[in-house]
Order: sequence, then structure tokens, then C-alpha cells
Amino acid sequence: MESSSVLDPAASPKRAPTERVALITGASRGLGYTLAEFLARQQWTLILTARHEKPLGAAAERLRAAGAMVTAVPGDVVRPRDRRAIAAAARRAGRLDLLVNNASELGPSPLPPLLEHPLPALRRVFEVNVLAPIALVRACLRLLRSSRGLVVNVTSDAARGGYPGWGGYGSSKAALELVSKTLANELRDSGVGVVAVDPGDLRTQMHQDAFPGQDISDRPLPDVTLPFWAWLEGQDPSRVSGQRFEAQGTVWEVPA
Repeated sequence: MESSSVLDPAASPKRAPTERVALITGASRGLGYTLAEFLARQQWTLILTARHEKPLGAAAERLRAAGAMVTAVPGDVVRPRDRRAIAAAARRAGRLDLLVNNASELGPSPLPPLLEHPLPALRRVFEVNVLAPIALVRACLRLLRSSRGLVVNVTSDAARGGYPGWGGYGSSKAALELVSKTLANELRDSGVGVVAVDPGDLRTQMHQDAFPGQDISDRPLPDVTLPFWAWLEGQDPSRVSGQRFEAQGTVWEVPA
């Protein structure tokens, strides 16, 4: 992580209150970037964050070249000072309609059996995948309440599969699903919606890291999930709150 400073505070001035603002973590590549690109086409104002400054800056520039309003905040969601910088960018935007906790930590590659998982690495997995999303919701809660926004926590079928080697990552995503359901219940009266979204197997760097040396070209690119995101964008957060969705499923809404 090169820096925790905002790359371009002047690039994204405060927007009119009628415009929608989204904050996406892990947005420099893969699913996070694909979702950012989709929302940019729908005229959303974007606050994007990822650990590494150069890839994040390049992603932001591509989106700006297409006319998007983007603030890029490099940082590690585990670090309190970086979360403060991310939340401050949202406050400058004046509202927050969508918070996507997409940043995820896979753990060691190749994936080890759970009982052989190095404990420091396992701690990092839970810090990124469980604690950071809770902390970001907390940091942005006032804005989410005033905008009656939606929190999307990105999960995985590993949360339910019990797959050998996936115990560290999968257990963190199982915890994130319970966090999502609990927050949905606790925040229901405030108008903030919280959902868990399983994007399915995708051709991303993280998926390649999970299968080192294997050919994953049969997996679809992240844009296969765009019909789902287009549908979710139009939903009332209070109606969908508490649900778990499968973005590649034939039926999106899955019993939680």
C-alpha cells in the first residue's frame, strides 16, 4: 500500500443532492472495477478505494475519460486512518446511496487446509473480510441513514460449501453473511438496507490465486453479473434488506 492520501480531491466536487453516490472498496480491478464502470454509465458519482495507488489511479482515470465523477482514495480497509480517509471522501460528496464492501482477502496461495492455515494470515482474512466492512458501515452510517442507502457485502459460495482448502476464506464469508443479516435487522428502522451478494465464480486475479497454475479461462468475466446489478440498482433498499443474492443464479433471491 503506497499511500493513504486522496489522489484527486479536486476531481470530484460536491454533487447536487439529487445525484447518487456509491463507495466501492477493492475497485481497481475485477468485480469492483466492473461495477464501478457500470454505475458510471448510470451517472453515479463514485468513491473508489483499493490498496495500491497506481492501479487505482489508472482505473479512476479510465472512468473519468468516459465522463464519470470519481474520487480515488488509496488505502487498506483494515487500517483505521485509511478508513477515516475513505469516509471523509464520502462526507465531501454529501451523501452515500450505496456502499459496496467488495475488498476481500483470500489468504495464502495455494490454499492450505484449515488446521494448517497460518494464524497471522487467518487473522488478516477476518480483518479484511469481516471487521473492515463492519467498521466502514459504522464510519458511513450517518450518510447512509440520511440517504436511506444500501450496503452490499460481497460474499461467496465458499461461505456455505465447506470446501477443502477454503476454510479460512469461507468461514470469513460465512461470518460476513451473518453480519449482513444482523445489520439488516438492526438498521431496518433507520431505512438503511444491507444485503449479501455472491457474484459466483469469475475470471479474476483472486480466483486465479486460488487455483495457481490452473487454467481458469472457462470462468466468465465479471461483466456476467451486470444484469443482476442493473436489477439491484432499481430496488428499494428496505425491500431487499436482509436477503442473500446469487448474481449468476437463475433466481437471484436466495433464502438466507
